[in-house]
Amino acid sequence: MWVLIGIPIVVIGFALRFNPLLVVTIAGISTGVAGGMHTVDIISAFGKAFNDNRYMGLIWLTLPVIALLERSGLKEQAKHLISKIHAATTGRVLMLYFVLRQATAALGLTSLGGHPQMVRPLIAPMAEAAATTKYGDLPNDVRQKIRANAAAVDNIAVFFGEDIFIAIQSILLIKGFLDQNGVFVEPLQLSVWAIPTAIAALVIHFIRLWLLDRSLARRFDGQQEILGK
Repeated sequence: MWVLIGIPIVVIGFALRFNPLLVVTIAGISTGVAGGMHTVDIISAFGKAFNDNRYMGLIWLTLPVIALLERSGLKEQAKHLISKIHAATTGRVLMLYFVLRQATAALGLTSLGGHPQMVRPLIAPMAEAAATTKYGDLPNDVRQKIRANAAAVDNIAVFFGEDIFIAIQSILLIKGFLDQNGVFVEPLQLSVWAIPTAIAALVIHFIRLWLLDRSLARRFDGQQEILGK
């Protein structure tokens, strides 16, 4: 029973907004002591966990790089590029990114996209610029809606595209789960049957983005008619 002491410590610590690192450390030490582990074993467990997950810290290296690019005008250049393409709409920009993101994920290149390195500095500003070019200044709720759709495109495209790649972690996880339950399939079979799902996701989301363009057109065209009257 006492080995579960770490759970209430984490819950209470997070609820009181204490330092997360300190809370997790105390919870881990408390759980180890309650489980009868020696001090050396507890420290060794912390060291092993850090060593096994050391590559997770690399994600923080992208943040200063993105910040420097934004400070140098990356968003402004993306907006300027889209403003020159008169046929561009918010939905079309996001459709194009959906295809690129899903295709690269199907090849196992899941790191080529993502929210911090692609959506925030490039895709969302380009989608906003497409709407701004057609309708002028956008209210805040519309900007937030466009940004949410840009983030959704990245999530959905990579989620349904990565399973086509035979060596992705999700395929191996599915195969392991099926093997444990007596269903034996090859990774290639799982990858092949992920293709129809990816195509369905592509079609369904294209319809959603087309509806997004229509909703923006109805809203701003209606406002222009009212102002004209």
